[in-house]
Amino acid sequence: MHIAISGFPNPESVKNIIFDFGGVICNIDIGLTKSMFERLGKSTFNTSYSVSEQENLFRKFERGSLTPQEFRNILKQQIPGSVTDAQIDEAWNAMLLDIPESRIRLIEKLAKQYRIFILSNSNEIHYTKYLYDFQQHYGYSGFDILFEKAYFSFQIHLQKPGKEVFEYVLSDSHLLPRETLFIDDSLQHIETAGRLGILTHHLQIEQEEQITDLFTG
Repeated sequence: MHIAISGFPNPESVKNIIFDFGGVICNIDIGLTKSMFERLGKSTFNTSYSVSEQENLFRKFERGSLTPQEFRNILKQQIPGSVTDAQIDEAWNAMLLDIPESRIRLIEKLAKQYRIFILSNSNEIHYTKYLYDFQQHYGYSGFDILFEKAYFSFQIHLQKPGKEVFEYVLSDSHLLPRETLFIDDSLQHIETAGRLGILTHHLQIEQEEQITDLFTG
């Protein structure tokens, strides 16, 4: 069955689809992590997690510049009292919700028609958690089984919205921008991709838009 891209100009030109992960494939709620860190005693989590702070602790962890243990140790220094590694991981992973089956079934269909990829700003603690969930719920041993390739920032040491990460993916997988659709819930990331000639869709998750709304068939 042919899967068509709906509401998109020249959908027949698309041969490749790059998906963001958090918010697009996996549901997230950063507020849950903020609340858990506040209960542990870190009241400044929301400010320090701001994506506008390109060089902060969380950005460094996403870039793979810090090991999980280095990340935990720095957070422990910012929290009054004694907290364990397990408490840090539980709070940090609280933002990761479910990976809806409808999205995985859609991607399985799309994989028969398009070259599909993941490009995600992520970190090793989160990756371990949602990879386990993905394996347990859907039986895939890794994301590279369903997707042609999954690019995670902590593994490639490049992050959105830097143009370098998009250039890397295009070069590494031999993709033409004009044939490639990038779907992300961050306008900042969409804008960078668009400037490189990549076709884009800004997923409006605040209005409950989902990737399943973008395809028919």
